[in-house]
Amino acid sequence: MRSHFWNRSAAFVAIAAMAACGGAGGGSSEDEAGEAAPAAAAVDPSTVGTITGMANFGGMIPTMASIDMSAEEDCAAGYGGDGPMAQNVLVSNGGLANVFVYLSEGVSAAPAASGAAMLDQSNCRYAPHVLGVRSGQDIEITNSDNLLHNINATPTENRGFNISQPRAGITSTQRFQVAEVMVPVRCDVHGWMQAYIGVVDHPYFGVTGADGSYSIANVPAGDYTLTAWHEEFGTMTASVTVTAGEMAEASFDYNAEMSGADVPMGDALVVGHGTNRIRVERAQQ
Repeated sequence: MRSHFWNRSAAFVAIAAMAACGGAGGGSSEDEAGEAAPAAAAVDPSTVGTITGMANFGGMIPTMASIDMSAEEDCAAGYGGDGPMAQNVLVSNGGLANVFVYLSEGVSAAPAASGAAMLDQSNCRYAPHVLGVRSGQDIEITNSDNLLHNINATPTENRGFNISQPRAGITSTQRFQVAEVMVPVRCDVHGWMQAYIGVVDHPYFGVTGADGSYSIANVPAGDYTLTAWHEEFGTMTASVTVTAGEMAEASFDYNAEMSGADVPMGDALVVGHGTNRIRVERAQQ
């Protein structure tokens, strides 16, 4: 991991910019987050198809590290068995969860975004761990834990934010205006809390579930490039042809040897409290 340090004056500028992005409670204003997305247009079902598939995992499954939540008893109580574990690699019956799958080439037009995406903080974890959104779409971020969380999003192409939610029931609304895969999100209070937001200019994306499956509906007929992103295994691509009224299949095969691949990611902004310095940590490649 590489780190770069800014001087004292740059740190003050950066901290001020972070403070302008949001504070405790409440959501962003229209000026901060941009104009709301228009309502979605109707889609003719006779002109579209569906893409389905799997993120398969072969070989030995990596052992995930346990998370020590003993300092937050209410959160720790929400987990049974061996307690909370890291979510980097979740495999069930040969399927890999939390893979973001999206059309990366071939989309010529798309209906407007409708509704808000949801990101929750529950039992000291972000839920979901991987979230897909449209550019310009509202993201409603909620604290369901009755303790302090902060949400530190550090995109590369978009405007980042670092907001606090000190108690349960607070919801803040944010948006990313341009496509970016992937935006890392974390809580500076609880270092194990991480999430990833994939931002695209269309609705043709999905995230693999616990069984490794995904589905992308209402895709216009045509030829596309499909990209799959995973936080440990990087990106893979596949070509897919969608026929109106039919189902196309595209799957991706992963294994433990792929760990450490080049993973597209923004840089994490870390405030050195009490030092007047800010460190930009590059994600490990």
